[in-house]
Amino acid sequence: MPSVISVLTRNRDFRRLFFAQVVIFGGDWFAVIPLMALLLDLTGRGSWGTLALAADTGLLALLLPYAGTVADRFDRRKIMMCASAVTLVAVAILLLIREPGVAWLGPVAIGIVGAAKAFYTPAALAALPNLVSREELGVANAVAGGAWGTMLVVGASLGGVMTALLGPYACFLITAGCMVVATYLVWRIRTPLQGERTGAPQPALRAIRESLAYIRQRPRVLSLVTVKSAVGVGNGVLGAFPLLAASFAVGPIGTGLLFAARGAGALAGPFVLRKLLSRRSWLLPGLSLSMAAYGLAYLGVAFSPWFMVTVVLVLVAHFAGGGNWMMSNFALQLEVPDELRGRVFAVDMMLATMAVSASLLIFAALVDVVELRWLIAGAAGATLVYAGVWRLATRRLSRLGDGDDSAATASAVREG
Repeated sequence: MPSVISVLTRNRDFRRLFFAQVVIFGGDWFAVIPLMALLLDLTGRGSWGTLALAADTGLLALLLPYAGTVADRFDRRKIMMCASAVTLVAVAILLLIREPGVAWLGPVAIGIVGAAKAFYTPAALAALPNLVSREELGVANAVAGGAWGTMLVVGASLGGVMTALLGPYACFLITAGCMVVATYLVWRIRTPLQGERTGAPQPALRAIRESLAYIRQRPRVLSLVTVKSAVGVGNGVLGAFPLLAASFAVGPIGTGLLFAARGAGALAGPFVLRKLLSRRSWLLPGLSLSMAAYGLAYLGVAFSPWFMVTVVLVLVAHFAGGGNWMMSNFALQLEVPDELRGRVFAVDMMLATMAVSASLLIFAALVDVVELRWLIAGAAGATLVYAGVWRLATRRLSRLGDGDDSAATASAVREG
């Protein structure tokens, strides 16, 4: 595979997209960590922060099918710029949260951020193969996945520290500045982010039905768009991070460290586990093992007696989870033709975020009434059950089909 340095240096517009994502991801966590700490301080309840995360993933899931259609029909660069601008407005709303009576503005603002991400994410994922060569795509995915992990480490850890030192409102202003920088970087991209389109655009509902029919007729694609949900059903634990940190008496800095450990694992996982991509027969077994590792690590978190052991276990869990996301993204990009890619990624993300939203809502309902460690153990067990069922359902799919076969199938679906 090409090196990370060569992929970044030889592809100027990919480099711009990468740094835009770095800035966005960093700014995102400079908002979320301080907001969760602020809501806990104002209300004394962990459910508000969990509801904010649920609003983020819930609106993301609801809008993704339509957003994927938009990513396949309109200029992906303009879509990403508009999404960054909407996020800037949402961050401004966070500055209004000054007393318990307006705590509801937190979930509202983060929900708007989730809506913006619903349009940004499929556009960015679908655009990636147009910015690098096929040989560079595996490394480019690892680099793009590394951007999220890197800035989760930096943004979450610094967000926790800055919240403790300067307060949440200074962090919100930093996030606003990040959105401005990201918009500028995407504006500077000159390479077309989608292929040539022929014929009149289809109505949105018909386009969505087309993508669902394509997924249903391709068992390998169906397996790939359902794999991320295993990590999703266990992701309710993220809403428990502030309470988990409080149980160890480490406050916002501890919350930031837990999210940073999540980011460090997600950063390392794609780079290490991408070697599994060299043998396609390893992909599906590797995905099932990554799901199981995630569940087992969080089962350890549930009964960990020491904070630093908890941090290490969170890192291990998201090492597996980050590899899971990157491997499935890479395989989908090879399988799915450009004219369907945005919609297929939208379905992929929708299923994953629906699982995350459901998990977070369950945590929000139970976190103030059920013992925290039993909730975490339950989320870990749900991931392990999902991993086992998914592996049984996909055990006969030993390898992925090639891109030409995928394109032919997409053509047949359109004609049908």
